[in-house]
Amino acid sequence: MQSIGERLEEARKKKGISIREAAEATKIRGDYLQQFENNRFDINLTEIYVRGFLRGYATYLKLPVDKILNDYVSLGRGEPRPRQPSREIYGRMDVSVASADDRGETAAEEVATPQPARRQPAVSRGSSSAAGPAIDPALLFKLGKWGAFALIALLFLWGVATIFRGSGNSSAPSHPATAASNPPAALPAAERTITLVALDVVRVTVTRQNSDGSEGDIIYQGTLNRNQLREVPWPGPIYITASAGENLQIEYKGKRYPSGFTGASRAQMK
Repeated sequence: MQSIGERLEEARKKKGISIREAAEATKIRGDYLQQFENNRFDINLTEIYVRGFLRGYATYLKLPVDKILNDYVSLGRGEPRPRQPSREIYGRMDVSVASADDRGETAAEEVATPQPARRQPAVSRGSSSAAGPAIDPALLFKLGKWGAFALIALLFLWGVATIFRGSGNSSAPSHPATAASNPPAALPAAERTITLVALDVVRVTVTRQNSDGSEGDIIYQGTLNRNQLREVPWPGPIYITASAGENLQIEYKGKRYPSGFTGASRAQMK
């Protein structure tokens, strides 16, 4: 029975593709692909990235992805090792990038307190991604805004009518209208959302950021195909982890921003 590496190498050579060509097409480093073909999977990355790269390479070579991943799981992998994060400022986003490259090529400014990577929970095959809100938050915000305007207008008209009724009756004491000067409290703002935009196939995980800087609950996890959009809640500080940062953009209020990193990395949004 052929090993994983033998199947990958055989499929690549049958197509007449070099390691360099495969790396350019999949956006995965050539030395990682060479390690996979040599049945070496300890490339100093967390399990989610190793599986994501294996999935992407097998898909590119048109091999049975589930079979490759099942054989990889049967090998038994160890716990992922924490990585040293770094921080860079991009536009209005405070982006904290934990690079998967051992040479640290993407670090822009050292962070005072390192934030170790947290192991992601395993996701079973065939599971659907996290569902978004049942009602569009933007629609709720618009309805709330127009409802507040309508209520203020009704109170203003009622106050004006009260003044005219008082001025038309000389025996009745005149009282100024005060309802319009005390509008009701504004409705709570709708929950913020961002949209994940896939420029190419990319595996994305969005998690909450705990008060101590660690990763919390998963808000969204799934694979986005080319040109696919995914709207997810933005309840506060979050981490966005992607298997290929160059294939991902973040859209907020109609404006798109690059992820701020390349390769398998993680960004922070506050």
